[in-house]
Amino acid sequence: MKIGVPSEVKVEEYRVAMTPAGVRELTEHGHEVVVQADAGRGSGIVDAEYVAQGASIAPDAAAVFAAADMIVKVKEPQPPEVAMLEDRHVLFTYLHLAPDADLTQGLIDSGATCIAYETVTDAAGRLPLLAPMSEVAGRLATQAGAFMLGRPAGGSGVLLGGVPGVAAGKVLVIGGGMVGANAARMAVGLGADVTVLDKSIDRLRELDEIFAGTIRTGYASVLEVETRLAEADLVIGAVLVKGAKAPHVVTREQLKLMKPRSVLVDVAIDQGGCFETSHPTTHTDPVYEVDEISHYCVANMPGAVPITSTRALTNATLPYVVRLAHGVEDALRGDPGLLGGLSVRAGRLTDAAVARDQGREWTRPEEALAEAVTA
Repeated sequence: MKIGVPSEVKVEEYRVAMTPAGVRELTEHGHEVVVQADAGRGSGIVDAEYVAQGASIAPDAAAVFAAADMIVKVKEPQPPEVAMLEDRHVLFTYLHLAPDADLTQGLIDSGATCIAYETVTDAAGRLPLLAPMSEVAGRLATQAGAFMLGRPAGGSGVLLGGVPGVAAGKVLVIGGGMVGANAARMAVGLGADVTVLDKSIDRLRELDEIFAGTIRTGYASVLEVETRLAEADLVIGAVLVKGAKAPHVVTREQLKLMKPRSVLVDVAIDQGGCFETSHPTTHTDPVYEVDEISHYCVANMPGAVPITSTRALTNATLPYVVRLAHGVEDALRGDPGLLGGLSVRAGRLTDAAVARDQGREWTRPEEALAEAVTA
């Protein structure tokens, strides 16, 4: 199979979907890889490194899409990329379709087979392709929030770690999954006073054991959220509902409970955001203020550290890319977790959560796969 790796074109996205090590693995399996010129530059990878491992270099995205059977990306395709998709293509990337009806329709109209990293599961029901970027985003969330608390950045002027004789800042993490655990780990490392809220008692037990008393945990009831909001200097939204829009766990009315110039970091912004007042921002202009509360809602947070992110992502995606390259239908049929990542196939939406959020009809993935093969 011919695998194409285009440059990422989302604003301020510096990652690339494959490292030279990934190219080498694919070429060793007899596949061809075409990489867009300078696609890896933002991640510290020059074209010669790809060529040395067997890739060919294409001058632009159009040439990559024309040559490739499978397109491997990082972020959801932008409109010019959607326009280049054909029904012969397999698209493998983060899609985050739930909050984006236009993208959903564009992929349906393309006829391509579209598989979302963020809804692929492993044998234990975990999200192996979301995990590495969740780790990065969680750690960045605390790092970004700590900086935004500085007075020059518009924050209250609290140092999360405090100093002898002065109390540490208070960090509230809402959501105890991969993002939340990594955000908490960074906050503890800075010396902050950390509370993690979640609605899974089992997960709270796990976190209690993992952090061995260095954090507080609580059940994420409305009252508990409101109580903790009033105390917090930094609130990190780390709520995930697989494939669906994130629920709002903090409303605009509840912002009134918070201390002026406190900071919200919404890591769920790719899925619509978990704060009612959230809207996507960029690395260049990351923060805005609502009711004296700073909001940091950068939609591609891991893109800020592409050297780390690109390598972590390739480590996770490469085994799946190799299996898909050997045969898309066989790979999907042979792995229920990978089949669960199928979002669009032959003009049909196959993601129930997206269908529910957008009020669309959908087809079960296995049915869409069978219909396409039969046709």
